[in-house]
Amino acid sequence: MTTMAPCYIIDPSDKYRPDHKGEEQFRNYEGGEFIDRVRKTYSEIHSKQCVESVINKVEYWTKFDRMEMTILEAVEALNALVDESDPDFGLPNAIHAFQTAERIRQAHPDLDWFHLTGLIHDLGKVMALWGEPQCFVVGDTFPVGCAFSDKIVFGRKSFENNPDINNPLYNTKLGMYAENCGLDKVIMSWGHDEYMYRVLLNHEKCSLPQEALYMVRFHSFYPWHTGKDYNYLCNEQDMKMTPWITEFNKFDLYSKSEVTPDVESLIPYYQSLIEKYVPGKLKW
Repeated sequence: MTTMAPCYIIDPSDKYRPDHKGEEQFRNYEGGEFIDRVRKTYSEIHSKQCVESVINKVEYWTKFDRMEMTILEAVEALNALVDESDPDFGLPNAIHAFQTAERIRQAHPDLDWFHLTGLIHDLGKVMALWGEPQCFVVGDTFPVGCAFSDKIVFGRKSFENNPDINNPLYNTKLGMYAENCGLDKVIMSWGHDEYMYRVLLNHEKCSLPQEALYMVRFHSFYPWHTGKDYNYLCNEQDMKMTPWITEFNKFDLYSKSEVTPDVESLIPYYQSLIEKYVPGKLKW
């Protein structure tokens, strides 16, 4: 089986999700030590993520021909994903996975599928370890093929260099979509959310409930679940799932801490959940 060489990746979009802050201080994009790096990252995301590029990324990554890995092997691979320039949280992404899962487990002890969702939600970031540029891996997600919302980080003006901004097929409120068509018919910007969602869909043995799949696919869709925009693209099922995504994000956003969980002691429990819901090797 193909193995991954150590490769330390910076996630610049993650700078405003540090620990040791009150909830009102998270996701502050107005200033701070890393604001120039963050602006540059989102400038690239908002300039390059368009209908054509996203369709190309979907085609490229959904061949699932990189390698086969179990869930725990993918979690281990994320030990190479470190936000090296974050003074508040310098631990590997794999640690954040267990932190999120354990916070969910404490709050919802009877929802074991929810615990596992916390563990796997960021596994799509392995794309960065295979050389995918950060602008197609990290950051908040948004629909392409319709007008960009001011609820997106840095607003609509940050899309001024996007190829779709002046395309009349894509720059209206609904663009290429019908009202309330449902998010399953919407092309989302490409990143770790969409990739992991598709990896799970491709795995015949995956039995995670729909709530979990929504959390994986849309946890970075902040303009929707937090900004309350794009409801005009949603159908009844999407709106029904919104509270689950909002609940998940409380643990994702506020779980980071320099106090690391005892991962070795947690492995047997999470391995049992993997065997129950996502057994075997997945194609990546």
